[in-house]
Amino acid sequence: MFYSISLYASLLIFAAGMLYKMSSWFWRDMGVYRGRFGTSARIKAAARGIFKTLFSKKVATLIWVFLVDVIIQRRVLRENFLRWLMHILIFAGFMLLLIFHALDNFVSEKIFPDYMPTLNPAMFLRDLFGVLAVIGIAIAIYRRLTMKVPRLKSNPMDIYAVGILAVVMLSGIFLEGLKITSYGKYQEMIEEYSDTDEEEELKALEALWVKEFGVVSPRLKPPFDEETLEQGREIHELSCSACHSKPTSAFAGYAVAKTIKPVALELDGIKLHVILWYIHFLACFIGLAYLPFSKMFHIFSSPMSLMANAVMDKDRSDPANIVTRQIMELDACTHCGTCSRRCSVAAAFHSIGNITVLPSEKMVFLKRYVGKEDLKDEEIRSIQEGVYLCTNCDRCTVVCPVGINLRELWFSVKEDMIQRDYPVPLVLSQFSFYRGIEREDLKADNYERPLERARQHILSRCELMRETQKVIDLGLRSREFRERASRSPQAQTFAYCYSCENCTTVCPVVENYENPQAVLGMLPHQIMRSVGLGLKDLALGANMLWDCVTCYQCQEHCPQGVKVADVLYELKNMAVRESLEVEGLG
Repeated sequence: MFYSISLYASLLIFAAGMLYKMSSWFWRDMGVYRGRFGTSARIKAAARGIFKTLFSKKVATLIWVFLVDVIIQRRVLRENFLRWLMHILIFAGFMLLLIFHALDNFVSEKIFPDYMPTLNPAMFLRDLFGVLAVIGIAIAIYRRLTMKVPRLKSNPMDIYAVGILAVVMLSGIFLEGLKITSYGKYQEMIEEYSDTDEEEELKALEALWVKEFGVVSPRLKPPFDEETLEQGREIHELSCSACHSKPTSAFAGYAVAKTIKPVALELDGIKLHVILWYIHFLACFIGLAYLPFSKMFHIFSSPMSLMANAVMDKDRSDPANIVTRQIMELDACTHCGTCSRRCSVAAAFHSIGNITVLPSEKMVFLKRYVGKEDLKDEEIRSIQEGVYLCTNCDRCTVVCPVGINLRELWFSVKEDMIQRDYPVPLVLSQFSFYRGIEREDLKADNYERPLERARQHILSRCELMRETQKVIDLGLRSREFRERASRSPQAQTFAYCYSCENCTTVCPVVENYENPQAVLGMLPHQIMRSVGLGLKDLALGANMLWDCVTCYQCQEHCPQGVKVADVLYELKNMAVRESLEVEGLG
């Protein structure tokens, strides 16, 4: 009764959790298209996309990806053999045990009419699948604790995933070993299934089970004569052979039974097998119920991510499906750390200590962000810094073993934060290469939004830029600002400038406007002179800082070797740093 109630309760929670998680892909929202599509529109778009794919040539791609990337896990194999072996062993062992053992009432008994868990090949296969999973778990622990893989971070969810699997597998193997030696379990079987009440026959049967089935009896000890054993075999054939194979087939459990044999009677006396039975099945049921809400959910979401990304294209796919796919990708992440090991800006993590610089750790925070959890201000700033430092090099996307398009995801997060009006101290220029090529997907009023907010924030503190008709008071010069620029390897070359205006003449941004000074505030050569004079407000308040496309035309054409683009870049950093300090964030 306990088993049945627990099983059905776990399955109910599992089903409800799966429904909740998969439905959340359609009502959670994020990114470039945030707010454009309702839940019903996204469900319809997904249904249309699936239907069109299944009845097109793309179905062959789906089958190929399922076989090669989901079953064989080619992507993981290309990355690292040991990690691939770990994945294969855990995935295969866990899934086969789940389907053919944990759910045997629903699967095994339906497929195989003569199925019984105490008969072969079920006994052998159960141990085989369990041992495969245990070896995989051992490799996982070895990789995380001993190998010290660079930038591989373990969070509570990783520990839970390995821990619950280890408890399930090891408790199952030890439970099997205890049941093999248990005299109490043997007596229960005799009382329920034996066809004889004759004491001599019962002794003969017991002798056989002690000799060949591993039972440890308090009253019978080997050796036994052959006549007694033969009599026991006859009774066994009549009463037990139809439902019990020899335990040697369960090689893992039998090895445990041989090991604990000297203390088997004591363990049986305290009913350890009963205690372990509760531990094992509670661990199984709790793990099953919690699976949709844990890292283990990627067993289902990762294959879907691989197949979805194989047939979807950003330029051709329905934008509603792009949103749904990106939410699904957050659940598909296995937190394996492959992206972090390949990240081109991961070195920044070691310098500034912000863990969300690492792609795999950004994914952890983004799950909370999209889940609308109450994030602290410092957590929001941490995510912002992590996504804005990304160079869009695509190295993380290329190596992701579950096919997540991480570059598109980071871009969506940036735009989502802009739309939510979170402070954006790490300003992304409107002429940024990656944001520029994605401009068609953005709402027109969102494109210059972060730039305008940054300008207003900085201009609010730049008196000279607000009062453009006022005669400049040279008493406002800042020696500290000039000295700080002089100490910078990038900015110190401003001192070579003699205002020949070559930089301004060749600048494509200046050329873009009929009246560039009215739009940009200060032109490149004027900014160089402002730094030289120590006029911080003029230098940091110019829109030119943020409109610069870093094409380096100015720098290449400077006859004095002034690193104009580098100076502008350093001034931008100064403006952002000062902005953070004023807000108490620096």
